[in-house]
Amino acid sequence: MPNLPDVVLWSIPAFILLAVIEMVSVRIHPDDDAAGYETKDAATSVGMGLGSLVFDFLWKIPIVAVYTAVYELTPLRVPVLWWTIPLMLLAQDFFYYWAHRGHHVIRVLWACHVVHHSSRKFNLTTALRQPWTGWTSWPFYVPMVALGVHPAALAFCSSVNLVYQFWIHTERIDRMPRWFEFVLNTPSHHRVHHASQGGYLDRNFGGILILWDRLFGSWVAETERPVYGLTKNITTYNPLRVATHEYTAIARDVRAAGSWRERAGRVLGGPGWQPAGPSGAQTPATEPAPPSVTQAPATEPVA
Repeated sequence: MPNLPDVVLWSIPAFILLAVIEMVSVRIHPDDDAAGYETKDAATSVGMGLGSLVFDFLWKIPIVAVYTAVYELTPLRVPVLWWTIPLMLLAQDFFYYWAHRGHHVIRVLWACHVVHHSSRKFNLTTALRQPWTGWTSWPFYVPMVALGVHPAALAFCSSVNLVYQFWIHTERIDRMPRWFEFVLNTPSHHRVHHASQGGYLDRNFGGILILWDRLFGSWVAETERPVYGLTKNITTYNPLRVATHEYTAIARDVRAAGSWRERAGRVLGGPGWQPAGPSGAQTPATEPAPPSVTQAPATEPVA
């Protein structure tokens, strides 16, 4: 097994330090138009992050078992060398793009990822607002293991990707140099991703590289100031409800469904999926969905 460090655990002190620096900077030099900080919201984000460490450890047990089985079955092997690690990082970032995009267009996957978008603030603590059902991403990376990437090397690459994305959750950085903005994910690109306006919905899925979005047609530039959160925001700071509210909404919709086709659509369709009306057209949602790559998330308020 490759002896690779747990990048996330090693980065926790830096996460804390940078978040405190950002809080102080917001207090000293506030931006009236920025979302800023709110104590309950930040505490919820930190609580979700701590909870995710526990649940991710539990989910890793069956996932590692599957990855190990695939790795043992494939005859291919990718050695962990100084020149193969960048290639593995590139491959992981490519599959991350599709995993991330999939979690926006399939409702049962969105039920996991919606947690990260549930804050109406955008700061470094928002990066810590992680789901507790992270098992939903593992199928997207099976091809890497099948191609001979050791599961430990995949875990290392995923950790590097996650750590990179911490710093882009801020409004304190406007734009990076032009070449940087063209190639890499930046705070400007990621503010768009967390916005709830129609033109910004379901855009900029990249992890480290924004090139995937440019290549696959999901990139959009930041022009107007983003409004963060969901198209229908939740009104709770209870971590358990934040973690499960969309699963609860799916269960409610499945119980109320009139056919197996509708049940499948409520689970596997887009977050804003509605059953077809008598004429065969989709029944419009309660609110018209803004134009986007996918349907707007239809998350019910939680008390």
